[in-house]
Amino acid sequence: MSNCRGCGIPLQTENKTKMGYIPEEKKNETLCQRCFKIRNYNEFSEGKVKTNREIIESINKDETFVFFLVDLLNINDEMLESYHRIKKPKSLVLTKIDYWPKSLKKEKIASWLKRTLGIQEELLFISTKRKESYKSLLNRLKEKKQKQAYLVGYTNVGKSTLINALKEEKTVTTSVYPNTTLNFIKIKIEELTLIDTPGLQYSSQLVKNQKFYKKINPKKELKPITYQLKKGASLLIEDFIRIENKSEKANLTLYVNNELQITKIYEKNNTLKEACKNEKKLKKNEDLVLNAIGFINFKTETEVMIYTKEEMEIAKRESIFGEKE
Repeated sequence: MSNCRGCGIPLQTENKTKMGYIPEEKKNETLCQRCFKIRNYNEFSEGKVKTNREIIESINKDETFVFFLVDLLNINDEMLESYHRIKKPKSLVLTKIDYWPKSLKKEKIASWLKRTLGIQEELLFISTKRKESYKSLLNRLKEKKQKQAYLVGYTNVGKSTLINALKEEKTVTTSVYPNTTLNFIKIKIEELTLIDTPGLQYSSQLVKNQKFYKKINPKKELKPITYQLKKGASLLIEDFIRIENKSEKANLTLYVNNELQITKIYEKNNTLKEACKNEKKLKKNEDLVLNAIGFINFKTETEVMIYTKEEMEIAKRESIFGEKE
């Protein structure tokens, strides 16, 4: 039997509990039962996925070009480490630009990536709404005289959506949940071949709750939200993250999906006080990056205590908005 055209896993009819299962009477179908349920009933089930090391080692074995896709909200140290571990010719592709705040211009983003994060390769920008921007990837391959390219990125960055838009049909399975694609999938588009890869995984991220995960990704232009916090005041993001100000005052702006519920609470409210703790000291105009969720820009020098329901990678970086003031 062949591989599932949705997730790339080999199809099999023997064991319902294993990945790639398809009923005997439907053995001529090309979609496994798991992908069928995701597409038609939004019923998601976890599958065994390749590790980041396995994925990158496979990519580094040949000379195939690489498009590394990244969502602007999720640029962090872990993502950069994976990007630099890919030793093949590559481009960094910024996705979902329709959802960026209008204050973030492409030129500003490009300058920041090169100046502060050491990105020297070509940068490409693609739009979720304007499908013609997807074709810029194919045009770049043709210009480079390349016949195929890997699509690489962390989970839910838009790899499968890009392929389906280029094919103008639902070729590979997409969902809002991580680990949808389980294996390498080759897709022919015109005379070129794109290879969809399993999403890279963060070492820790706050996305185990599916209801919360569905709220993370913006569906329209993101509107920044600014808060001023007195000492001891906190921002509660849903009931998963608490950011408590330990300085005299804090002026900060959140860049997260506007569907997330954000509440200002005070010291007497003990929500998440027994959760995982992470203390950070931020300089004026630094960003605090919440893996897979977004970032917070601090306008003032601030000390914060971050409480998270699960272990979560939280990092600082020079502001995406330019030089420190």
